Amino acid sequence: MSLPALHNTGVVYRRILSQFPQDISLAFAYGSGVFKQHGTSQGQMERNMLDFVFMVDDPVTWHTMNLLQNRKHYSILKLLGPMKISSIQSEYGAAVYYNTLVPVDGKIIKYGVISTASLIDDLMHWKTLYVAGRLHKPVKMLVQGENGKLRAALGANLKSAVTASFLMLPESFTEEDLFLQIAGLSYAGDFRMILGEDKSKVANIVKNNTEHFRILYSNILRDCPQVVYKPHQGKLEVDKSPEGQFIQLMALPRTLQQRITKLVDPPGKNRDVEEILLQVAQDPDCGAVVQQGISSIVKSSSISQSIKGIATAGLWKTVSYSSKKLMKMWKGWRRRPPVSQMS
Repeated sequence: MSLPALHNTGVVYRRILSQFPQDISLAFAYGSGVFKQHGTSQGQMERNMLDFVFMVDDPVTWHTMNLLQNRKHYSILKLLGPMKISSIQSEYGAAVYYNTLVPVDGKIIKYGVISTASLIDDLMHWKTLYVAGRLHKPVKMLVQGENGKLRAALGANLKSAVTASFLMLPESFTEEDLFLQIAGLSYAGDFRMILGEDKSKVANIVKNNTEHFRILYSNILRDCPQVVYKPHQGKLEVDKSPEGQFIQLMALPRTLQQRITKLVDPPGKNRDVEEILLQVAQDPDCGAVVQQGISSIVKSSSISQSIKGIATAGLWKTVSYSSKKLMKMWKGWRRRPPVSQMS
């Protein structure tokens, strides 16, 4: 199953894309400037920064062209040239190079550049869960080339999100429970959720976008043999037997299986992955172990990408961007009802 493209790209997005080198194999927009989130007015949404990811087959050529067209988008790292920028992109953090707080056609945007090989690797294996995690949630697909391997990887990433979420949910749950679990995968272990992000971010993403989540996941849920899906009631029942959980664990992305193995297997034992996952499948805390594995992937990639972001954005933009995030976190905290109203 491929990720459904949301075809209403609008003139705003087409005008912005026209400002960049055109050899982009995949482009999507995401975040609170693209999809309305709970607690955000239409006016606020229109003022929010637009976030983009561009997948390119040849990062050196793309950055060469972009430096000619949009040199001002880059920090002082532009002085190092396109080859060094491309190696910083691929060798550090989550293999994405971000330019942030960029004025384009009357909007403020942030855009990340990732190579085709790095994105497919993340989608298939959850090496960093950085861009793969963005694609667990609804995005506005702007460009999608005819790349069969990429299409298969996009579908595999969504299936992996469902499988991992099943392992962390109880036997019976609602569609909203599932979508909240899926939306939260790429924030598990992200240090920015402690400092710099609105704590209700995951719930805000899901509340106003349930139908978009259904578009992404309904076919996968209907075709999955491990779940009984009742779309009209919005309810699901998943196989929580050790056999069912073992099948799900064996279907998880490779990096997550490796992280789970590392958590469970004592040093020096070097047991077979299949043997360890069979043990985890029978553990009452199976879901917690999967959660820990995901958190360990996200934690390391979010820290390394954020450190890299200071260099790629430059100090002034980093301070400006971080202060905006802290302000959103403060506003989210103020919106929460008092404890007496929540109980």
